[in-house]
Amino acid sequence: MQAKIVSEQHPVNSGFDAATTAAEIIKGIDLTGKNAIVTGGYSGLGLETVRVLVNAGAKVIVPTRDIDRAKQALNNIDVEIETMDLLDPTSINAFAEKFLATNQPLHLLINSAGIMANPFTKDARGYESQFATNHLGHFQLTAKLWPALLKANGARVVSVSSWGHHFSPIVFDDIMFEHRGYERFKAYGQSKTANILFALEIDKRGKENKVRAFSVHPGGIVGTGLDKHISREELKNAGVLNENGEPIRDTAKNLKTVEQGAATIVWCAVSNQLDNIGGVYCENCDVAVIDDEEQRTWKLGDSRELNKGVRPYAIDEDNAAHLWDVSEQLTNTKFSI
Repeated sequence: MQAKIVSEQHPVNSGFDAATTAAEIIKGIDLTGKNAIVTGGYSGLGLETVRVLVNAGAKVIVPTRDIDRAKQALNNIDVEIETMDLLDPTSINAFAEKFLATNQPLHLLINSAGIMANPFTKDARGYESQFATNHLGHFQLTAKLWPALLKANGARVVSVSSWGHHFSPIVFDDIMFEHRGYERFKAYGQSKTANILFALEIDKRGKENKVRAFSVHPGGIVGTGLDKHISREELKNAGVLNENGEPIRDTAKNLKTVEQGAATIVWCAVSNQLDNIGGVYCENCDVAVIDDEEQRTWKLGDSRELNKGVRPYAIDEDNAAHLWDVSEQLTNTKFSI
């Protein structure tokens, strides 16, 4: 069946590129009076995103399940740190309710936290942990914070996905690997596909109320902690480490520094080039092309030059609507739209 693909999925010629840094994106932008929540904001790309948002004047809240670690990482940055665990529905609700009780608008929600390619584990509800952490936790969080996003009268939700969505579409018949063998990269892939579809459907449902959403591939960045379950040999085979085990930095191959990796996240959060666009998947500080090459089977070690674009199944409007319904059922959560 022909995919029903969002029409805005094409580059806007932003003038930025893979080498652009988050600090360059934020230059000249004043976020004074704006409130932001950044999950995963105490490490890697999330930490750099928090840093530049704060430097631009935003008030930033970082939810975390490890308060001590977050305090240490954010020691020199003026942020608020609150308790929340994406694998614990009760803690998600408690965090959201505490923020809503302040009656403040939420201008930016950056769903950046995630796990990658870990061994098979489940959350308290019995859900596969990568799908639960990367998608379901953020689905529930966004739903609970929806009144604050509406109150902003112009909010953005940024869903940090990955080129890794190429590894798998969402297998709706067996999301939790109950009837097939667990493959950690396929589990990661379908959770990253979910991030993209979620942004597409948020935007569709929220744009009339001035809530726009975007998904992001930040690039290949080693050393953020996301790769802790991937062996050095696997990273070498993937072309992200050299023979000495050192990270390769080559923006032509989408291999970036943390500062460059956070740039597309920040661009989606603040750029006026996106004022009339939403629901799109972005990379290298621009809206990505569509990768409609149907004959390839993607794997971790594929040529980095090929690692561009978004798969049609990840921007299919029917898939996005289906995922929304499934996610409401799995989380027992409804958006007040």
